[in-house]
Amino acid sequence: MVICVHHIEIWVADLDSARMSWGWLLVELGWSVDQEWDNGTSWRCGDVYIVTTRPPALSGGVHDRRLPGINHLALHGGSEADVDHILGAAADNGWKSLYADRYPHAGGLDHYAAYLANEAGFKVEVVGEP
Repeated sequence: MVICVHHIEIWVADLDSARMSWGWLLVELGWSVDQEWDNGTSWRCGDVYIVTTRPPALSGGVHDRRLPGINHLALHGGSEADVDHILGAAADNGWKSLYADRYPHAGGLDHYAAYLANEAGFKVEVVGEP
């Protein structure tokens, strides 16, 4: 049996902002909207889906990736040119570049990636394939 990710659920304080930033990024990476409801959206890529939701049980309003928990998601970004394109459009779509002085090899000389953070502080690593 192959074990892989089924889904990832991200709780957010500002659902409209999450729909904009996550929606743009995931669609650029080839994901498509799977479901939408009053307090959430899911995007699907094959058998895996990512949910952003603002559930009633949310107990805080700030995300800090430096606290215990998940620091970031690393997602396939396509070719190196695709990653360059995503980085070039990120600022206009709710994401800022991290480690720009070391782009595209902030993760090492053999690793091509863009590191992004949205205004809520969620970090994504968009990994390019040679």
